[in-house]
Amino acid sequence: MTAPFSMQRSMNPEFSQNYFELFGLPAAYAIDTSRLDVAYRDVQSQVHPDRFANAPEAERRRSMQWATFANEAYQTLKSPLSRARYLVKLNGVDTEEETNTAMPPDFLMRQMEWREAVVGAKQTRDADALENVARELAGERKVLLSELARCLDVAKDYHGAAGAVRKMRFLEKLEEEISGTLELLED
Repeated sequence: MTAPFSMQRSMNPEFSQNYFELFGLPAAYAIDTSRLDVAYRDVQSQVHPDRFANAPEAERRRSMQWATFANEAYQTLKSPLSRARYLVKLNGVDTEEETNTAMPPDFLMRQMEWREAVVGAKQTRDADALENVARELAGERKVLLSELARCLDVAKDYHGAAGAVRKMRFLEKLEEEISGTLELLED
């Protein structure tokens, strides 16, 4: 498979195409990640700086820029949360992750319960309790991933998707905290 990427374009980088276009994928939440992997390797094989080791400085610099752009695009599309964030942004909506902490009341209640459970488990050094919360969060993550797919690919509800991204971000932070605590408990 060849991505719709030409070496000639790489020598005149505009970086105006979006990440999906770079890899010849539809701009959708549900993507074929194996197709993404193949397209990424194809683009990298064309722009990798090693291919331009003996080229003039300007070409080496452009190659590095394209390789960096391709890496960023790949990492963004590979991660479901980053891909959702990117799609929301592409459609003109800000996820407001740093400024909007408003959540539906039921999610706020669950947040408080999860936080209390984590604090209690940390205080008592209860790895089993932490793992139980982690499993609960994994279940919630699955629900939110489905919600993102529905919002982005079916309903085209980018504001709803932004809300789901904010929820996912909370889960991600709490999962990181649990992971870090479990590592400390193992030591």
